[in-house]
Formats: sequence, C-alpha cells, structure tokens
Amino acid sequence: MNMFVLFALALLPIIWLIIAMSVLKMPGYRACLIALVVTIALAMGVWHMSAINAATAALEGICNALWPIIIVILAALFTYNLTLETKAMDSIKAMLASVSTDKRILMLLIAFGFGNFMEGMAGFGTAVAIPAGILVGLGFDPLLSVVTCLIINSTPTAFGSVGVPTNTMANITGLHVVGISAKVALIQAVVQFIIPFIAVIVIGKGTKALKGLIPCILVADLSYIIPQYAVAQFIGPDLANIIGAIVSMVAIIVFAMKVKTPAIEEFQVETSGDGLKGLTLGSAFKAWSPFIFIFLFLLFTSTLVPAIHDPLASINSPIQFYTGKNPATLTFYWINTPGVLILLAGFIGGAIQGASFATMLNVLGRTVKSNIKTILTICSVLAVAKIMGYSGMTSSISAALVAMTGSMFPIISPLIGTIGGFVTGSGTSTTALFGAVQVETAKHIGANQYWLAAGNLMGAGLGKMICPQSIAIGTAAVGLSGAESKIMSKVVIWTVAFAVIGGIICIVFPMIGLV
Repeated sequence: MNMFVLFALALLPIIWLIIAMSVLKMPGYRACLIALVVTIALAMGVWHMSAINAATAALEGICNALWPIIIVILAALFTYNLTLETKAMDSIKAMLASVSTDKRILMLLIAFGFGNFMEGMAGFGTAVAIPAGILVGLGFDPLLSVVTCLIINSTPTAFGSVGVPTNTMANITGLHVVGISAKVALIQAVVQFIIPFIAVIVIGKGTKALKGLIPCILVADLSYIIPQYAVAQFIGPDLANIIGAIVSMVAIIVFAMKVKTPAIEEFQVETSGDGLKGLTLGSAFKAWSPFIFIFLFLLFTSTLVPAIHDPLASINSPIQFYTGKNPATLTFYWINTPGVLILLAGFIGGAIQGASFATMLNVLGRTVKSNIKTILTICSVLAVAKIMGYSGMTSSISAALVAMTGSMFPIISPLIGTIGGFVTGSGTSTTALFGAVQVETAKHIGANQYWLAAGNLMGAGLGKMICPQSIAIGTAAVGLSGAESKIMSKVVIWTVAFAVIGGIICIVFPMIGLV
C-alpha cells in the first residue's frame, strides 16, 4: 500500500480526536474510547495485527496509565483537595497576598511563582484556576487574570504533576528520563525567560507596566529558570518545577521586602496584611506541611540519595504484557514512585492540619470519583499509543513525515505537540499520542531523539494555552462563563509566537551544539 495512504489511515484516530473534541465538542473520555476502537480496527484490518496482540498492547497501555501516571495525578489532586478541606489553602492564599501592594509583584508571586508550584505539584488546571482566583480576589481584572495564568502555565507543563508528561515520554520511547528532562529545560529556556515580561505587560495592559519592575522580573525569572534547569539536568523532571518555583517565590518575597519598587498608583492594590496577623512559624508549617513533605520525600528518595533510593527502587515487578515481537518491559515500582510518596505526604500533612483519617479517606474517594472520566481518557490514549506503536502505525506516520519534511522536520516538532495539547488539554496525553512519532522520525532523519522528544513536550504546554478545557477551567474559576472566545483571541497569538520560536530553537540549537 502507498506510503501516503498508510500515513492518512494511521492518522485517522488523531484526526477523529481533533474533530470530536474541537468541532463536535464531545467529552474527552468518550472521544478517546472511540479513538481506541478505531485504532484497534485499523491495526487489525490494515496493519494485520492479531486480536491477541492488539488486546495485550492495549492492556500494556492501560497498566502503564494506571501505574505510575494516574496514581500520581490522583495523589496530587487529593493533596490539593485536602488543603481545601482543612482550610489550609486559605492560609496559603492570605500569606501570598500579604507580600506587596504592587499588583505586578503580586502577579509574579501568585501567577508565576505559586502557579508554577501548583503545576509541579498537581497540574490539571490547578495552576490556572487557583492563581487566577486569588488574583481576582485581590481586585485584578478577571479576563486578564485568566489570560496571564494561561500564558504562564504554557512552559511548566512538561514537568507538571511531579514530572508525569516527561516520565511518560521516557516510558513510551525507552529514552532516559533525565536526558529528556535536561533537553526540555534547555529547549524551553528562551520562551520561559520572556514569559514573565509578557505576563506583566498583559496584566498591566501595556509596556508601561514594565516601568521600574525589570529588576524584580529578572529576579523572579532567573531564580526559577536556573534551579529548574539544574534539577532537570541532574535529578530529573519530578522536582524541576517544584524547586524552581520555591526558589522563585522566596526570591520574589525577599526582593519585595528589601528593595523598594517605585509606586505607580494604577498598579497599587489594597491589602490589609491580615494574612500575616498571628502568623507563626508553626502555623505556616501547618498550612504548607503536605507540600513540604512531598518535596522532602521526593528529594530523599531520588538518585541523589542512593542509600534510600536503591533499596526502595529494588521493590519492583518487571512485567511484559505484549505477546508479539519485541515486547517492552514495564517495571512497576511499588514504593519508590511519586504517587505513593505523594499520598503518604498528603496523609501526614492532613493529620498535621487536623483532618481525621475518615475525612482524608472521604476526600480521597471524592477525588477518585470526580476524576473517573480523566482516568478513562488517559487509559484510552495510552492504549491507542501502544497499539499504534506495536502495529506499525507510528512508523507509517514517521516515514511519511520524513518524506515530506526531511531534515527540516524539527521545525514542526513543537507544532505537532501544540496540536496535541490543543486537542487533549494534557501534556501526558499529547506525549502518548505523538511521543513515539517524534522519536521514530528523529531516528529516520539522524536527529537527536531527545531533542525531538523535548520539542513535543514543549509544544504540548503551548497547546494547553488555547485548549478549550484549559480556558473553561480558567473562566469557571473567576466567574467568566461565556467569555471563552475573548480569552482564546488573546492567547492564540502567544501560542503561535511561542511555537514558531520553539521550531527555530529546534533547528538552531543543534547547529550550535546546544542539543
């Protein structure tokens, strides 16, 4: 069969997802389940995959989705929901809002610093909904608050939910996870650097908002990028956002307290400072305790501490599911996996905050129940990805892309990820859909596989800026239902601009030896 006919047929599940979710407005879980059925039919009918091979490939994808991906997501969201239940999040919000009376500095602290922290901890819309809600509560324009948070949230996605998208890329492609995370941090560096400047311009309605604030922006920016890159380079994706955001928040707070920024009346906000009244070290620790324990557990069980990491990592079960040729081996780490560690931290933090065990179980149950559709979506997408990979559908897409673009394929690598992010609203799902395609294409054109894997991860975050569900989460958080199209029109220009920059980086960086 002709290469381009196979290419078109292999793309049908992805084309279906684009139509179903963008045009038909079909719920993601339903669209993905149908995509799975379409994929199985194509794999068996066109690529002659046997029924048992299709079933075991799907089973491998589902099991890979459940552990470690979905357990991380549920654990992170459980921890966040528990802080809402215990009212600890109210204390955290008040503490953040008490730092400055300058709207621009508060935006950097809340949307950039705390938003990136929430993306690293939980992801899945929390990094847009929570900061946007806090900003509106402080008197910020609701529409601009959502736009700003969407722009800021574009680059941390690759390391979101304790590194799930990047870890998923490693699981699907077989590439070393630290190698991927290092490239992601490097490829995103240019866009990441300019985002805080753009965010200030957006929230301040023009370049005049930069007046007198550039030193603060640079402090916020570099104190995030440098630690994030160091962690991504030497530890991996799990803590990259978290450590970068913590350092950035501390740096912004110290700067706001020690350096006087020229007061501009239109950028002042009335703050009572009540968030600091009666605040003690103990009460601050109580509010932040789940996040503190997550940070400590993930750090001390990482490869930086082999005395702890190695014994825990040895408690695992390597399993092969696929019954066809060259099956992958999935290794299930039963203790030293982020989901288990985050759950443990959540329960300890909840106990410190006064929640009973029954209350915590109730919150966990509600978290699982409210995310059943998300679980179905991710399981379906991972199953689709595995079937496409084992059947040869991914190779057919890759071969055609090589024939069409040749050595210039890297320039569209982030764009492919952007399309996936727009369709799925998830860095993880985008990775599952296109990660193998990117790496397979890299092999064909002799490019660095890590570089195109990173390009895909970068693009996934950019696509989330214009994803309907991301925008819907933001509008719901600030009470702007019906304003989705206005928000879309304000963020799409940045999505396009960043995707173009990403494509140029993917071509230029290897030429100068950075990738």
